[in-house]
Amino acid sequence: MTSSFISSSHPRLARRTLLAAACTLGLAALGLSPAVVLAQDYPSRPVKLVVPFGPGTTTDIISRVIGEALAKPLGQAVIVENRAGAGGAIGSDLVAKSPADGYTLVMGTVGTHAINATLYKKLPYDPLKDFAPVAFAGYTPTLLVVAANSPFRSVKDLAAQAAKPGGVSFASAGNGTSGHLAGELLKARLGGEMVHVPYKEGGLAMSDVMGGQVQFMFYHPAAVLPHIRAGKLRALGASSAKRSAAAPDVPAIAEQGAGDFDLVAWFMIYAPAATPVPVLARLRDAAAQAMASSEVVAKLGAQGLELRSMKPDELAAFGRTEISKWSELVKRSGAQVD
Repeated sequence: MTSSFISSSHPRLARRTLLAAACTLGLAALGLSPAVVLAQDYPSRPVKLVVPFGPGTTTDIISRVIGEALAKPLGQAVIVENRAGAGGAIGSDLVAKSPADGYTLVMGTVGTHAINATLYKKLPYDPLKDFAPVAFAGYTPTLLVVAANSPFRSVKDLAAQAAKPGGVSFASAGNGTSGHLAGELLKARLGGEMVHVPYKEGGLAMSDVMGGQVQFMFYHPAAVLPHIRAGKLRALGASSAKRSAAAPDVPAIAEQGAGDFDLVAWFMIYAPAATPVPVLARLRDAAAQAMASSEVVAKLGAQGLELRSMKPDELAAFGRTEISKWSELVKRSGAQVD
């Protein structure tokens, strides 16, 4: 039988419990909650920013730029840690189940927090319920690219070929990726035959597009612009509703008869859902200062990222809207991961 009082035979335990109770009563007498006190001391040690993808990826590069900038307003180092696997699900789940104290964050993406919600039959975390959005890190349209020597010079050229026997093929970094789903949306908007060719990673897919083995693909500006400048790729369109700031000479796909075509890759910092509001406020303030830095803006711009300021309620609404948008595309594509 367990006693309901603290036994005097355990003096150390009794002393610790009484001290904890006294501290709680003292805070209450001062009108301070433990969460407020935590926020006042936060952060008192380095903060970890988990990247749910490998080193050298766009998510990793962006996270390191922002992590370095966050360290100054926080007054503590921000350690970037890569936890790749399962389309970003492993690293995201790690943060979802971490202590909600503001010391473990994740750089969420359109994949981890919108696409995966429908793509995975058994996603180990809930993108909405298990996370609190901290700050929007930016977005980037993907560019529809073909080989530089391709006969296609516009989206209409692709549509014309897709309408012929044999159609066209498009590459992606894998089933259910944003590039795959952008191709599926283009197929839905333009009609015709567009065969998806999935690869293990985007670099291999891009190589085969440059070599002419596959007709086109959607990929991030940071990855394709060097090859466009080198004369190996040609961009036919941007996946956003308006032109990309990184490639202003490339017309939006929506400008070329593809209807309301508007898909972007985005990045957002998240904390575990139960993180105290005062700690979230501290993080959001620090993120706002970091993102306002001209150096950060320039570095992210070099990656093709465009910035957008959002309030906490806007961040939450954005997440819900994106899950709904990408859910339709995942279902249309038939892609699913067990």
